[in-house]
Amino acid sequence: MLQIYNTLSRSKQAFKPIEPGKVKMYVCGMTVYDFCHIGHARVMIVFDMVVRWLRASGYEVVYVRNITDIDDKIINRAVENGESISALTQRFIDAMHADSDELGLMYPDHEPRATDYIGQMQGIIGRLIEKELAYQGDDGDVNFAVRLFPEYGRLSGKSLDELNAGERVAVSGGKRDPLDFVLWKSAKPEEPDDTRWKSPWGEGRPGWHIECSAMSCDLLGEHFDIHGGGADLQFPHHENEIAQSEGALYGQDHKTSDQPFVNYWMHNGHIRVNEEKMSKSLGNFFLIRDVLQNFDPEVLRFFMLRAHYRSPINYSDAQLEEARSGLVRLYTALSQVPAAIESLDPHSPWVKRFSNAMNDDFNTPEAIAALFDLTSEVNRAQGKEKVQLATTLKSLAATLNFLQRDPTVFLQAGSPSGEVGLSVIAIEEQIAARVAAKQAKDFAKADFIRKSLLEQGVVLEDKPSGLTEWRRN
Repeated sequence: MLQIYNTLSRSKQAFKPIEPGKVKMYVCGMTVYDFCHIGHARVMIVFDMVVRWLRASGYEVVYVRNITDIDDKIINRAVENGESISALTQRFIDAMHADSDELGLMYPDHEPRATDYIGQMQGIIGRLIEKELAYQGDDGDVNFAVRLFPEYGRLSGKSLDELNAGERVAVSGGKRDPLDFVLWKSAKPEEPDDTRWKSPWGEGRPGWHIECSAMSCDLLGEHFDIHGGGADLQFPHHENEIAQSEGALYGQDHKTSDQPFVNYWMHNGHIRVNEEKMSKSLGNFFLIRDVLQNFDPEVLRFFMLRAHYRSPINYSDAQLEEARSGLVRLYTALSQVPAAIESLDPHSPWVKRFSNAMNDDFNTPEAIAALFDLTSEVNRAQGKEKVQLATTLKSLAATLNFLQRDPTVFLQAGSPSGEVGLSVIAIEEQIAARVAAKQAKDFAKADFIRKSLLEQGVVLEDKPSGLTEWRRN
């Protein structure tokens, strides 16, 4: 049975969907004012993996990942560029989709944009005001009264006195308490016309937190199975989502026995660079499209999933090279097997080991370790057993979106940027020269050619048939 670490309970729990056989999952997506970096890639890759495994396990999954297309950073960037909000956000939505396509990721079933849900947001805000959990301040902003919601702090595990106003929550003169967070921002005279909407509280725009409650509840209902996102969203964003969603539903009389907004909260770990958290403020972030200039997209996916999704990852080119070497080992095993594919044996001990790992809170490091051990068996086996084991390897890897390409294509590919070292023609010419040297019994020259190719990143492998295969190291 699938076990999921629930941030809300701080423990692994058996996964029981609200509706048998069906899973409703919402993941916080991107704020589209710039190109996506590898921190965004981790969110996309992790929850792509989660959806793939849930579906492989027989669940019918509805996967929602939102797009924040109105936000202070978006407004500031649009003003700096002298372009409209819609032009800016569409440009970076297109770029995000291009990055996702390059990474070979599935699209969510729904990808709602915040600006399409203004009415739903206003509906929730109105309910919170009716239940006296929200108020309009002197500055025109509508704020959530945190101290009136008795369950606030459950997700972060802190008391109200320990909590501070969140990173993206500006304390203004209209707030009654520094912990209160904005639901509706009153429009400022200097802000562009395309950043404001009419509302019962005057022209303005939604706060950041309210959008996810509106979109998730509209598409998945007021009670759904899984909510995911990066660890940095646990507080204040997800804490505030719970407060405003359950507050609108139950008011100040909310009890622990009431149905929660979400049953399971999942958070992926940070990306670190030189043991520091990656962030734009530190200037140590890497864009997805820049990384993919030098590394195959499958290598980046493999790098991300070698670590457990909840663990921090330390990013470096050396780590990516190590990930590439791991994939080379797996693809090399498949390259030695005939193309004929057997049917997968569901009772194979390898299937059981892999499934047990994935059902243990999506333990991809252990699942990948099983693939490596299986690779060793493929290399040792002969005949039909070799084909059967290779089939199992490729089939299991498919649930993680690995090893689905022609092995030769992967093994002989160079850098995506085109910096491939020796060309295929040059390598084949050297191999032919080596064959000629061996036929002439000039073994010193043959060894020199092998060594020279190896120094240039090309590995030769002589087959019993007399053919020589090669791959890039």
